[in-house]
Amino acid sequence: MLKKGLLLFKIVVLLFGITAVLLYGHIQHILSEKQPVPQEVVVQIQNGASLKQIAAVLAENKLVAKPEYFYWYAKINKIYPKIKAGEYLFDNDVALKDVADLLTSGKIYFRKITFPEGITATEFKQILLENEFLSGEVADFAEGSVLPETYYFSRGQTRQSIVTQAQTALNKTLDEAWDGRDADLPLKNKQELLILASIVEKETGVANERPQVASVFVNRLKRDMLLQTDPTVIYALTLGKTELGRPLRYKDLETDSPYNTYKYAGLPPTPICNAGRAAIMAAARPDKTPYLYFVASGNGGHNFACTLSEHNANVRNWRRVNK
Repeated sequence: MLKKGLLLFKIVVLLFGITAVLLYGHIQHILSEKQPVPQEVVVQIQNGASLKQIAAVLAENKLVAKPEYFYWYAKINKIYPKIKAGEYLFDNDVALKDVADLLTSGKIYFRKITFPEGITATEFKQILLENEFLSGEVADFAEGSVLPETYYFSRGQTRQSIVTQAQTALNKTLDEAWDGRDADLPLKNKQELLILASIVEKETGVANERPQVASVFVNRLKRDMLLQTDPTVIYALTLGKTELGRPLRYKDLETDSPYNTYKYAGLPPTPICNAGRAAIMAAARPDKTPYLYFVASGNGGHNFACTLSEHNANVRNWRRVNK
């Protein structure tokens, strides 16, 4: 009987060992098996979500094979309290531990929003309002007071916070440009620099032309000449709230507005758009040229001239090209 009992005990121990090995192997397989992520997956973990809800979201997005796998892994390893709310980007095949590590890392996914150089305050605000991942309203802000570029944000961030970021970036860029400006620049303060930059921004989209365009306006300011720039007239007509939707007409040049630089000397009272960094730097350090005029060349750029007769010849050439 003793021998039989000992044999039975050994069999039980053996079976228990085999079961334990198989169970351990199964657990290791669950932990190490990578779930395929064929394309980028962005998962949102809601603030206050329960562990079961989080596990369900992960399973729905096929980041874990079964929700209970993540649930018990998080329970056993006391991970749940460390999971941070927010969006997370998965762009590679992931094992259970990889998922848990990312959710507890706080490395949330940042979305981006891009504002083209030269847009008006109204257009900037519209881009914010159209973005479904931002929240809240936007207070009005002054024309030219934000820096148009790409900004990053987390889902649910307020629209007003983007405006604050863009205003901070503008002030930093403007300080840098003003501190490094040419000594003989005919501008009284940073606001005038910003106004000039907004005109440069609207006059050309060709990057290497901006310092030349800026030089034309600087030369005119030094000579007390009218700036005679079309974008200021367009702003006088629209105040940046709409597109003009048609070419300028000669009668538009008679518009009685302080923004009309065909009628009033000096700079307009405010910027006419939100200038980008390159235009601001070009306005602070324009090329040293004798140019007083420029006109579209017909190929995307401009032809520059020192005298009115040269300019008129360039205008006639432009008209021939654009017949």
